[in-house]
Amino acid sequence: MDALLKLLHENAALKPAQLAAMLNLSEAEVAAKIKEYEADRVILGYRAILHEERAGVDTVRAVIEVKITPEREGGFNRLAERIAKYGEVRSCHLMSGGYDLLVIVEGRNLREVATFVSEKLATISGVLSTATHFMLKPYKEQGVLMAGERQEERLAVTP
Repeated sequence: MDALLKLLHENAALKPAQLAAMLNLSEAEVAAKIKEYEADRVILGYRAILHEERAGVDTVRAVIEVKITPEREGGFNRLAERIAKYGEVRSCHLMSGGYDLLVIVEGRNLREVATFVSEKLATISGVLSTATHFMLKPYKEQGVLMAGERQEERLAVTP
């Protein structure tokens, strides 16, 4: 992976001047490369990772295992793209193993997520079955520990 992309992937809040200093490039070169990556859709967006409880965000998330019938000429793609377009869907991935798609959804409450599954997702032609798992508490999100770094609670062992 390009060094600029790696740095942005680790911390998208870095300013072009900071990135330029880290990469030994000019700020204009960094800005131009970022603009090019955005135009080529290599960089698709920027997001902050929130500690939602502290931010007062009350969201219900669920992970849904979906089994689907692949379509002739389209395989899994058309159905997966159709599911991914729903506003409730945050992520949609083709998987290997016991199910075909892993879909992560968000709603304001359990009923909203359940309604999405029963009235929208499960009723799509080609969806064979779903298994919904509600996410109860995050401990790590996109590589970031939610509780922060902890001090080692045990004493170090010395020889």
